[in-house]
Amino acid sequence: MQKVDRRRLEQFSSGATHQGVVAFLAAKEYVEVDDILAGIGAGEEPFLIILDEISDPHNLGAILRTADAAGAHGVVIPRRRSAPLTPTVAKSSAGAIEYVKVARVANLPQTVEQLKKKGLWIVGAEAGGKELYWEARLDGPLGLVIGGEGKGLGRLVKERCDSLVRLPMSGHVNSLNASVAAALLVFEVLRQRRKAFVDEGVSRN
Repeated sequence: MQKVDRRRLEQFSSGATHQGVVAFLAAKEYVEVDDILAGIGAGEEPFLIILDEISDPHNLGAILRTADAAGAHGVVIPRRRSAPLTPTVAKSSAGAIEYVKVARVANLPQTVEQLKKKGLWIVGAEAGGKELYWEARLDGPLGLVIGGEGKGLGRLVKERCDSLVRLPMSGHVNSLNASVAAALLVFEVLRQRRKAFVDEGVSRN
């Protein structure tokens, strides 16, 4: 709780009647990473999107929208230097925030290590990655790591990735918006997962 003068309250309330009190609430409650994993159906392989300091709420909202569209099981964000779940994120997600589980963690590199111990393969998107993203194997239990705007993956997170993949860049601008890059990678994961499912069905027949 913080005491401020009336002018500050009027700024926060945008002219609405505030009766001397203004409350700030998250657009949605966070969950634990284990809650995400526990909610995955029998026979499904985990697919988590891990965001390393995405600071733009519009990007976060767009990534949540992509996560919902592609059927990702959840999104993991760090507690510090990352956009939280806000009304702006909710609006940018076009309603997807209501369906995508989001875990907020204190230590992202440590969380990545824990996910690896639980059997997930951790793939990071990095300009210097050895493989083009469509040539890398992205099926199976997976944590896809997307770096923050302008800075990419942090060193500690990058060191904990099992592999690094890159997007081919042929133009004069050497990077894509974080949410655009995430969409390309997420739907490549979806394509490969569906192909693996079909191939497995064919082999059984």
